[in-house]
Amino acid sequence: MTEIARPGPTDRVVILSGAGLSAASGVPTFRGPGGLWEGHRATDLATPEAWAADAELVRRFYDMRRELVEGVVPNPGHDALVRLQQAWGPKRCFLVTQNVDGLLGIAGADEVVEMHGSLRRLKCERSDACPRVAVTSLQDRDRACADCGGRLRPDVVWFGEMPYAMETIYSMLAACTVFVNVGTSGVVYPAAGFSSGARSVGAVCIEINPDPAGGPFKHVLAEGAETALPRIVDDWLSA
Repeated sequence: MTEIARPGPTDRVVILSGAGLSAASGVPTFRGPGGLWEGHRATDLATPEAWAADAELVRRFYDMRRELVEGVVPNPGHDALVRLQQAWGPKRCFLVTQNVDGLLGIAGADEVVEMHGSLRRLKCERSDACPRVAVTSLQDRDRACADCGGRLRPDVVWFGEMPYAMETIYSMLAACTVFVNVGTSGVVYPAAGFSSGARSVGAVCIEINPDPAGGPFKHVLAEGAETALPRIVDDWLSA
């Protein structure tokens, strides 16, 4: 195993997680050449244009995805990140995820930035200022925004839309001393640039991924998050 120095009491850690964190929980991915649903490429349905052209089709796609994660539970990788944040606090251990499965929250994380939104929420298509609505399985087609009566759409960031909380994320990256990239492909921006941003401020960069994406990482662990993270967190919390 690659030896990774244990962060000190003044270190601030930013941990970015992607699909690889949830792989051991059985959460399917819809990216890649096999990512088809009812003859449609999943990436073609994850756009504002698709919603405008056929909202019912997009709703059914997200209903299906929501049902697939309904019974999924966090794995030891999620649990390890929660233990670390609960021990160190959310300012010293900042969790940001590209995943929309909500598993870090279910695992008990005190604070998680879901930069791509969540399958478990709906939002008003008219305004981000309107309240979010929790959803667990099929979306109620007749339910409208309680504030303005607008249609409710999945609270998921689609291609062409700005990820959530970017100002907060960049602020935390600028102050971090350790950056951990867990199970992400390294191809979707702006998250793909986080490691370079952290490296530019002198942070130690770590990648945990069975198929390393490559980048400015000092340490690379080519293994699953469900095995690597519990071991690393146990070591970091043993001081």
